[in-house]
Amino acid sequence: MKKMKSFELLKKSGSARVGILHTAHGDIETPCFMPVGTLGTVKTLSPAELIEINAQIILGNTYHLYLRPGIEVLKNVGGLHKFINWQKPLLTDSGGFQVFSHSKLRKITEEGVEFTSHIDGSKHFFSPEKVIEIQQIFGSDIMMVLDECTPYPVEHDYAKSSMDLTLRWAKRSKIRNEGRGTEQLLFGIIQGSTYKDLRKESAEKTVEIGFDGYALGGLSVGEPNELMYDIITDAEKFLPENNPRYLMGVGTPEDLWECVERGIDMFDCVLPTRNARNGQAITSTGKINIRNAEYKNDFLPLDSSCGCYTCKNFSRAYLSHLFRCDEILGLRLATLHNLTFMLNLAQRIRESIKTENFRQEKKNFFDKYTR
Repeated sequence: MKKMKSFELLKKSGSARVGILHTAHGDIETPCFMPVGTLGTVKTLSPAELIEINAQIILGNTYHLYLRPGIEVLKNVGGLHKFINWQKPLLTDSGGFQVFSHSKLRKITEEGVEFTSHIDGSKHFFSPEKVIEIQQIFGSDIMMVLDECTPYPVEHDYAKSSMDLTLRWAKRSKIRNEGRGTEQLLFGIIQGSTYKDLRKESAEKTVEIGFDGYALGGLSVGEPNELMYDIITDAEKFLPENNPRYLMGVGTPEDLWECVERGIDMFDCVLPTRNARNGQAITSTGKINIRNAEYKNDFLPLDSSCGCYTCKNFSRAYLSHLFRCDEILGLRLATLHNLTFMLNLAQRIRESIKTENFRQEKKNFFDKYTR
């Protein structure tokens, strides 16, 4: 039985694109921003609140969910969607980022990665095949292959060796997933650090293997933004037009505009939620730290042009009070606002491409945002 095409490219404006990604749990309009729910929850918010602010898809993390609640729990309940009561699309990362972030707790071999649990010190081995099997149990709409995410800076020889290993793992992942007849999508990951020759080779060989979508990994790990943008501009030339393109771990307002302009369709980032919990709000006139003394008597909303629940009902002064008193409601209201801002921004970008007004809307945004 021939698999239905999962991605439709609807319109382009330069390299900026609008499309629809079809999954088993619904369609996703792209470009899209994906809130991060590492442990099966977007911190401080309920699934109902995420639906209310029009989140199309959320992320989970294979490594963390494998440790807690564990495979048996998710198998017994019937998958991650049922466990967390989320009926819209889910993407799960493979644990490749933990290869980078838990570098002192893992050992890489040809066969895979041995992790020492950051929870109790127990040993766990992730092969490319096992990572696919875990995500199949999860029932993820989009599964990611196991990869090695290198640090920055890194020597060319190491980046090359790592890229080659990721390619071999990608082939094994593809083979393990073949013939299942499910609607789960499998994305390959392009590595190569900041070396354009490696990015080109990685892209061409990953596309040759053949996946439902293609991710750019190993970016936003310490390199300057302009270097990241340059790598994306170059890599875009080697990516198929009729497959979705996912920039992993990247998603500030600036990044969305700059990287959509360079042909990216999908983004995720913990910063909007993490920074919200630390008192930083994203507004149409830039970022503000609500803990600052200047907001103690500021009775305006966080963002007068925002229609989220937080901005319609509460002042900066009240949020400043909540954070100063360590009240949990402050974390929730700030997170709700920041995610609403990012999701609305993605919608604004989509509309600007549809109406062939992308460059002007980008200028309008930055004129106000950086004022």
